[in-house]
Amino acid sequence: MLDDFKARGWLSDVRFTEQIVHARQVKFGSARIAHELREKGIANELIADAVVQLKGNEFENAHEVWRKKFRNAPQSREEWAKQARFLQSRGFGFEIIKKVLNNEAID
Repeated sequence: MLDDFKARGWLSDVRFTEQIVHARQVKFGSARIAHELREKGIANELIADAVVQLKGNEFENAHEVWRKKFRNAPQSREEWAKQARFLQSRGFGFEIIKKVLNNEAID
């Protein structure tokens, strides 16, 4: 039955990957989405393609996630660390986190 579904195009890892990326990119970074795809058994080639797609607007997504949670730039090292840990838990890389927390302009 699964082979029949695949032949008809009803069961597709490509479509599943696109759906997960589309649904998760608003809240999570590429590292977390890639991890979730690996857990689901998606092929490494599809994950690599998804990560490339996500990297294009990761800064904007990270900035929006940060803005919704904190709204204000960190005023101390402790606040900076707290906000960085939050963004890291959402799957954003350190370079993106530094740009967001240092209020660098969107490219």
